[in-house]
Amino acid sequence: MIRPFTNEPLIDFSDPENVKKQEAAIAAVEKDFGREYPLRIGAARITTDKKIVSLNPANTNEIVGNVSRAGRAEAETAIETAAEKFEEWRRVRPEIRARYLFRAAERMRQRRFELNAVMILEVGKNWIEADADTAEAIDFLEFYGREMVRLSTHAPLTPYPSEENHLYCIPLGVALVIPPWNFPNAIMCGMSSAAIVAGNTVVLKPSSDAPVIASRFAEIMEEVGLPEGVLNYCPGSGAEMGDFAVQHPKTRLIAFTGSMEVGLRINELAAQTSPGQIWIKRVIAEMGGKDFIIVADDADLDAAAEGIVASAYGYQGQKCSACSRAIIDEKVYDEIVEKVVEQVKKIKVGPTKDHSNYMGPVVSKQAFGTISEHIEIGKGEGRLMCGGGYDDSVGYFIEPTVFADIEPGARIEQEEIFGPVLAIIKARDFDHAIEISNDTIYGLTGAVYSRDQMKLEKARWEAHVGNLYFNRKCTAALVGVHPFGGFNMSGTDSKAGGSDYLLLFTQAKSVSQFMGK
Repeated sequence: MIRPFTNEPLIDFSDPENVKKQEAAIAAVEKDFGREYPLRIGAARITTDKKIVSLNPANTNEIVGNVSRAGRAEAETAIETAAEKFEEWRRVRPEIRARYLFRAAERMRQRRFELNAVMILEVGKNWIEADADTAEAIDFLEFYGREMVRLSTHAPLTPYPSEENHLYCIPLGVALVIPPWNFPNAIMCGMSSAAIVAGNTVVLKPSSDAPVIASRFAEIMEEVGLPEGVLNYCPGSGAEMGDFAVQHPKTRLIAFTGSMEVGLRINELAAQTSPGQIWIKRVIAEMGGKDFIIVADDADLDAAAEGIVASAYGYQGQKCSACSRAIIDEKVYDEIVEKVVEQVKKIKVGPTKDHSNYMGPVVSKQAFGTISEHIEIGKGEGRLMCGGGYDDSVGYFIEPTVFADIEPGARIEQEEIFGPVLAIIKARDFDHAIEISNDTIYGLTGAVYSRDQMKLEKARWEAHVGNLYFNRKCTAALVGVHPFGGFNMSGTDSKAGGSDYLLLFTQAKSVSQFMGK
């Protein structure tokens, strides 16, 4: 009997034993620096001459791993391998497919400190953020396994005399999974495991900023006995093999999380019918946001300031759900600005292998350039309250930055920065705050702090985001608790971690049998 789903608890790092285990895991991963990681296509382990060099963003002289880089030829092989395996995998009973996920979840628990350490060193997550990432990956495995078992039972249909009717969820085919670097275990594992448990086969193209943690996931799926060819680990550049894989006639669906620009390109390419293609490709996309926290004049101001800071600077602001806009009622504006700045000045920045550092480096040279450029733009658009500095002499470090007196429509109020930069905007009243919150092309997450239930009800129906939170931060959605996905240019509102997510990886087949009069 499968026990009911519960969210995975986080490791308690106030326990000295857990600190020792995490430090030992970090040291072990550091000893592994420079290791070569091959492609995994079916039973083959393929080493290519071209490499993705995964650097430690806290010290760019350190190479976390040298990862073989797939080109078109390798992508072709991976897709053909997945297509051939699909004919077998789609016939495996859903409850058996689910067992692979449950076994993978248990294996992740056994390798938890190691997985955390890889993310601490490869993408600069602090210990708590890294562990939350691994816990979420475990949650996805456990949740989607149970969801597939549920969906494998007959859907309830209206009875009809003399007929036996059933509705089945059947798999689609080859899934191209393109995950981001910011939740390099959780989202990568979630999209891949959803496709796999639904009966599809996967070509996994991880982010070039986080290919090593994805290789660890591929290792785990091999360790639990997932048949060869169901998951094919195929890192490569978007220009070299990504577009090719999207357009391939045997690619049936694309699951993507990343920037709006790349997501729109994938959607456009997938809509073009390739020679030999016999279906309309399905695209599942989550593309970022320009998320807000509204503080009403009746709010608990200490709680609001704490929520703003946690949402804006957790993992260096590199979350699609991060608060990059604080919209404050003018009656409490000065007080909130003062409280936020006071807290931000206490944030400790440094390499996250040191547990005492809350904020680490941003992930890459490209991210560093984009964020520092927006900081300079912000200096001309508002009042710099703290931060504003950046240094890439050793790693990609940026100070937590606060700009006040930002006008609605300003660039740093509209453009996704994806870094530790907060724009604070003054609203005339609550209605004006709602108006400002909706005035972007995005619609992912938001939060409202108020003691007035009528204000919260107004926001419930008028704040146009896929995930809205009241009197709490706008980050940290939990699998099964807060199904996650946004509106407008934030994506297809696919609601990862929700009860309808697996339906996007399946198609419904209705079968009716006449039983006689």
